[in-house]
Amino acid sequence: MVAITLPDGSKREFSGAVTVADVAADIGAGLAKAALAGRVDGELVDLSFVVDHDATVAIITGRDPEGVEIIRHSTAHLMAQAVKELFPEAQVTIGPAIENGFYYDFSYTRPFTPEDLKAIEDRMDEIVKRDLKVERLEMSRDDAVAFFLGLGEKYKAELIEAIPQGETISLYRQGEFTDLCRGPHVPSTGRLKVHRLMKVAGAYWRGDSKNEMLQRIYGTAWATKDELKAYLTMLEEAEKRDHRRLGRELDLFHLQDEAPGMIFWHAKGWALWQVVEQYMRRVYQDNGYGEVKAPQLLDRSLWERSGHWAKYRENMFTTESENRYYALKPMNCPGHIQIFNYALRSYRDLPFRVGEFGQCHRNEPSGSLHGMMRVRGFTQDDGHIFCTEDQILAECEAYTRLVQKVYKDFGFNEIAYKVATRPEMRIGEDSAWDKAESALMQSLDALGINYEILEGEGAFYGPKIEYHLKDCLGRSWQCGTIQVDFQMPGRLGAEYVAEDNTRKVPVMLHRAILGSLERWIGMLIEEYAGAFPTWLAPVQAAVACITDAQKDYAEEVARKLHEAHIRVQSDLRSEKINYKIRELSLQKIPYILVVGEKEKQTGCVAVRARGGKDLGSIKLDDFIAMITEEDQTRSAFKH
Repeated sequence: MVAITLPDGSKREFSGAVTVADVAADIGAGLAKAALAGRVDGELVDLSFVVDHDATVAIITGRDPEGVEIIRHSTAHLMAQAVKELFPEAQVTIGPAIENGFYYDFSYTRPFTPEDLKAIEDRMDEIVKRDLKVERLEMSRDDAVAFFLGLGEKYKAELIEAIPQGETISLYRQGEFTDLCRGPHVPSTGRLKVHRLMKVAGAYWRGDSKNEMLQRIYGTAWATKDELKAYLTMLEEAEKRDHRRLGRELDLFHLQDEAPGMIFWHAKGWALWQVVEQYMRRVYQDNGYGEVKAPQLLDRSLWERSGHWAKYRENMFTTESENRYYALKPMNCPGHIQIFNYALRSYRDLPFRVGEFGQCHRNEPSGSLHGMMRVRGFTQDDGHIFCTEDQILAECEAYTRLVQKVYKDFGFNEIAYKVATRPEMRIGEDSAWDKAESALMQSLDALGINYEILEGEGAFYGPKIEYHLKDCLGRSWQCGTIQVDFQMPGRLGAEYVAEDNTRKVPVMLHRAILGSLERWIGMLIEEYAGAFPTWLAPVQAAVACITDAQKDYAEEVARKLHEAHIRVQSDLRSEKINYKIRELSLQKIPYILVVGEKEKQTGCVAVRARGGKDLGSIKLDDFIAMITEEDQTRSAFKH
């Protein structure tokens, strides 16, 4: 007798061993039809998996996140089979599921074309119609190596050779195609009807630039057609909002090959930057931070003592001069410790808070660079709090509340909180890590905030809270963080005089609200599709005269706006007014002020709000007051 416990706690008994598919069928015909895989005693398995003992069993369908991932990974195999049928000389390498889809890397004699992608997709549909059974096979490592070498698949053989001797290797076969995989997989290719191939890109074998360049075909797969349609619609919207395209169109910034991963800021883009920076500068001032500035170039010995040289060396840009070795700072914390160490601090000085708009450089792989979202040169709104153990909880609580306010001001209200705990590669005693992790979790508990645990994803010197934002397209971005560090201050000689007159090492809280300002501004561009709220807009108002006779008044209007600290531009060209309005509208400026003879005589401006809304004629002073209020309240664009 085999007793099966279902997720709702109910039990079903069978006279002998049963497959997961049998369990699904026993529950109901609808579930059996929808079933993709199972979870037995917590482990994901195929529907064909035999349960021969009392166990907990859950049926996985396309409604489950695990089910969607299984669909995607199975579809990667489906695509590989289609490629092999169409291009037998192509060699398969790896094909994992990824967020929203999958990819597979191939070695082939020529680049795949758009026509090839269409043919591959058509062949995938054909294989789906065949409804081929997907079967799990097991081999010894050596037999698996010999099997793939026999097929001429040297890459698969190389992957298997890296697996320790004695391990059993699992393969999955569908029709004439067999691939290496841990599984589980869908029971047949007929379950993979909803997919779309997206693009081809280059990828080095095993991610090493010294190896062969392969061709990576990306695709997406979903449980239902409606989900696919929604995803493709989201991609279309994302394309419209792409910060790289909008950066060019709105004259904000550009990128070029001579400075990979670095931003060339144009005047309008730098104006946006300054708005963000000045806002954060006020946040520093209002919350007890002294703004500091530390050098970008620091001696190697400092990085060795901090622990960065051993843990982070490959990501650091280095140089030498006069037989001394230096590194461009990838982060600001060692420099801030030097500022703390400059004078002997007392417990009365704690918490000691410093902040910096610190420019950092990290040697990111060129393949990972992505516009402003992943760069080599970036600026952090970076701050550090030196405090006692007893002050950690209050500082973390206050910081989280501050993060919430800042994000709300920028228009972000959906925050996900994640606590990243100790990684394998770390410094310090476990007892210190216990204290640090506990403090972070307690601070969120005290605020009634739900959070996710990210096991092993903390920094090498301490655990952290990550603050993730969801944008208007449902994408998640990790921005802010606070990290509790018991290690680095002591390694770099930080001390304070305690109440009992002894010397103690302070706890250091590393924190950034926006994170990288480059990434933050990229997010803002995409969130607002370049149509920023008035308080953020690089140009808040544009002045355009109807005829040359109003040029002098238009100039006066622009001057008064400038004196009121409103960001303004003028269009005084001898062009038709409708033409000028169309051009200015494309720049997504919140307000266009049209001045004709009537406005000149009455001291007014005819106001057109973004989106073509006519607000009519307004006294110039009243318009200035309206803009000033929007600036001060940081209100969203109302019109």
